[in-house]
Amino acid sequence: MKVPLLDLAQQHQALRPELEAALSRVLDTNGFILGDEVAKLESEIAAYCGVKHAIGCASGSDAILLALMALGVGPGDSVITTPYSFFATVSSITRLGATPVFVDIERETYNIDASLIEAKIDSTIKAIEPVHLYGQCADMPVINEISDRVGVPIVEDAAQAIGAEIEGARAGSLSAIGCISFYPSKNLGGLGDGGMMTTNDDKLANKLRALRVHGSEEKYFHKFVGLNSRLDGFQGATLRVKLPHLEEWTEKRRANARRYHELFTDAGLAEQVVLPVEVDGRRHIYNQFVVRIPGGQRDKLRSYLSECDVGTDIYYPVPLHLQECFRYLGHREGDFPESERASRETLALPIYPELQPEQQEYVVDCIAKFFK
Repeated sequence: MKVPLLDLAQQHQALRPELEAALSRVLDTNGFILGDEVAKLESEIAAYCGVKHAIGCASGSDAILLALMALGVGPGDSVITTPYSFFATVSSITRLGATPVFVDIERETYNIDASLIEAKIDSTIKAIEPVHLYGQCADMPVINEISDRVGVPIVEDAAQAIGAEIEGARAGSLSAIGCISFYPSKNLGGLGDGGMMTTNDDKLANKLRALRVHGSEEKYFHKFVGLNSRLDGFQGATLRVKLPHLEEWTEKRRANARRYHELFTDAGLAEQVVLPVEVDGRRHIYNQFVVRIPGGQRDKLRSYLSECDVGTDIYYPVPLHLQECFRYLGHREGDFPESERASRETLALPIYPELQPEQQEYVVDCIAKFFK
């Protein structure tokens, strides 16, 4: 049996007639950059996330960069974030000449440890950037309380978390600006790159709209120095076809996660495989299903699963504070032990909505055979 890490072919085949019709609309109207499809998608995403404004841009990476730009982050400033995330979380900070100030992660959720944030607050901190990693929200009530008390705004890196919730509020609505990615592998993915910024602040929304088109509120008149970061009409149309299916896909991912828990429990693998934890009051959308393999066996297991035609991935093999390009920050191995431990032990297993029960059984059976 073959079990890919992700199988978009099934999703796209089921939606192909709708997708072709949507792409044809863009061809017929020449709405290739922003345009009507993107404007409608922005309204629909705003409603889905429970915010006043959603502003499309070229990628999730640009969404973070534009959000920090809108908050005025620049040289001499610092931004608190996590060293255990995708590269863009931190590169967006350094591209603006600012300095990332790292806070280690929680062992169970892999999200930033909110209890460690306040100790890092000083006069240089211009923003706090938590990441809702793998599809589960960080501890936003605690982070927001700190933010309100010290007067430092929050940018949510919600790239992997559209539809995730904490205490009934959705990712993207929990901060000054939320940042979403529509990279094809995301729960809501386009047919190419795309991103979205969400906010309830009218002034920030207007600034973000200008920054994504070279800082221009009126064509050829530039209030800011911005970027060329516009969501294209084909992606807008594609995502509008997919958005109505997102809740169904999310519930299927969640059902697959529950089935994995049952299968691993029945297989007696509790000591060999540490399963994801869904914190009470949070809705995990399982953009990834990441297990922890202690005892130095992760890489050997991954090789074995590859031989069994089971797709896996490692998110992330090198924490950001140990990346070569960030050596100038002066961090060393041992500075953020939970992030470093996660980089050595975590492994993502297939969790996509179309995954079948027999495929999950095969995955767990292969893992059980490896440990036997």
